[in-house]
Amino acid sequence: MASRDDDRFKVKPGAPKGGAGAGNGQRSQRFVSQVLKQVSKAGAIASGVRGARPASTFGRGRVAAGRAGQTLTVTTRRVVIKSRYVVLKKAGAKSVSTHLRYIERDGVTRDGQPGQAYGSETDTVDLKAFEERGKGDRHQFRFIVSVEDAGELEDLRGYTREFMQRMATDLETRLDWVAVDHWDTDNPHTHIVLRGRAGEGKGKGQDLVIAPDYMAHGMRMRASELATEWLGPRTELEIRQGLLREVEQERLTSLDRALLRQASVDVVDLTQEPKDRQRQTLLRARLQRLETMELAERINANRWKLPPNMEQTLIGMGERGDILRAMQKALKGQQRELVLETELATPVIGRIAAKGLADELNDRGYLVVDGIDGRAHYVRLPVSADLTALPVGGIVEVKAAGGERAVDRNIAGVVREGLYRSADHLVQLRQEGATDPQTAVDVHVRRLEALRRAGIVERVTDGVWHVPPDFLSRAQAHDAQKTAGVTIELRSHLSIEQQVRAQGATWLDHQMVGEARDLPPKGFGAQVHDALQDRMGFLVEQGLAERRGSHVFLARNLLSTLRDRELTEVGKVIQKEAGLIHRPLRDGARINGVFRRSVQLASGRFAMLDDGVGFSLVPWRPVVEPRLGQQASAIVRGQSVTWQLARQRGLAI
Repeated sequence: MASRDDDRFKVKPGAPKGGAGAGNGQRSQRFVSQVLKQVSKAGAIASGVRGARPASTFGRGRVAAGRAGQTLTVTTRRVVIKSRYVVLKKAGAKSVSTHLRYIERDGVTRDGQPGQAYGSETDTVDLKAFEERGKGDRHQFRFIVSVEDAGELEDLRGYTREFMQRMATDLETRLDWVAVDHWDTDNPHTHIVLRGRAGEGKGKGQDLVIAPDYMAHGMRMRASELATEWLGPRTELEIRQGLLREVEQERLTSLDRALLRQASVDVVDLTQEPKDRQRQTLLRARLQRLETMELAERINANRWKLPPNMEQTLIGMGERGDILRAMQKALKGQQRELVLETELATPVIGRIAAKGLADELNDRGYLVVDGIDGRAHYVRLPVSADLTALPVGGIVEVKAAGGERAVDRNIAGVVREGLYRSADHLVQLRQEGATDPQTAVDVHVRRLEALRRAGIVERVTDGVWHVPPDFLSRAQAHDAQKTAGVTIELRSHLSIEQQVRAQGATWLDHQMVGEARDLPPKGFGAQVHDALQDRMGFLVEQGLAERRGSHVFLARNLLSTLRDRELTEVGKVIQKEAGLIHRPLRDGARINGVFRRSVQLASGRFAMLDDGVGFSLVPWRPVVEPRLGQQASAIVRGQSVTWQLARQRGLAI
């Protein structure tokens, strides 16, 4: 006989229908989401934590987040963890490889050697294999773990492995991760990259979703617990010495945060009887230091007024101090005026004295540029900039993005009836007595080709472009949109010492032919002046220049001659290696083939096009790099090149 319960009516509430807002294209909230939102407003708290903020309602580690840190006290070792959640599709195809390449960069070990990635069971992880395993992942986690006293840990790798094992326990799954220890800063720290896919255990193969509470504080609590177990609790002397060091620092400190928490309407009152007299004395000392820095104003013996922007100002002062130390380290005792300007008033040309990441978590780089103006410049790079393509010692030009270019003004000045003709421009330059008119025209043609791909100009026929009336404003807007902040152009991957006797058209040669400028007799400008004299001597030896008294006369078409000589020599080497016939470039001829690789030469970067029997070396442009291994064609005129990339079926489109 059936139970009475079998006939009971069961209510299954569905999602509410769209209301008035649905007609406006707004999504109706799920019923559960609305309930959770109201529960949150009512004061739901994290599991196991009284008075805490609302608990996270999804992801792994919710319970652990509530329980972690219950045994922590003021003597617990402090750990800072910076976290980043990366959606791989949005980050770009090279985001993972770039970050992995960065964390294994040179100079991060104790003895200045390249870093070595390790994992849970091995000291030598294959980063390419790790990247391959994660190609299908939706997201990835990146952490920087910095133990306050990491220098005292005998085995930082062992600490990291134990920490990740505790994370795996909290998240109830096996974790696939790699890590690299960095010892190149005042605070040793560890970079950890964690795949966004659950391993063995609960939810195997599913997306790894970590609860926000665990990311926000659960991880840090676990790391602090472990550091305290390994090093023991901080003694009262260690705590006091750490706070004493903070009193004089020109950066945001824990004392400043305590003052900001204690302040009421921007006023700190120390009149109350303190429970901890030593700490109260340190806060008073810090306020006196802030007063000398004009970041606190004394009202009376026990009350100070804090400016509203004190926190931001101290953070900025700390960043400035870090920048100055990085610049002084890069210059190695050489005397320079240090320039930290955030916006470039004029272009900066110089050698790369140092490079690094200003923001390690987000791979945001910086350069220290020893300029030919005799000053050293700190340059923050755009997010998209690739540090590996900017070698230390190389020559770069840094310009503010979106500014009007001289090449664009020249194009606008040559336009007649809406058309730019390269032949007319060449005649004009010859009449004006330009040293190398063909090279100058090639520069303008390359710019027009770049703007053609952006849809700003239109090529009518070979050597002729239609230029719109608002050309200058559209070109400027295109540059501003393409690269916010600054634009970085690598002029030469060789140092000036290497360029002196290089076989090829170097940056020094360009300075002599058409880009010479007054060089200050100090700093890097003086070094460039001496290198130019040595380069002239080399060109005389090669029969490409002639001394007449105190003057040196350069051969006609010097840059083209140097470039062709270098391509001939390199072509012989590649011909022997690849077993293909080297086909030298012919002006105006079309070159077809598969883009096999690029070659960095003194004359610039060149793409190797392979037609199955022979190959040609064609001036490389960024537009061709995504077509590696695909068919391409190009037409070369002088030093300019027009790339034609046919669409291909399948994944290559």
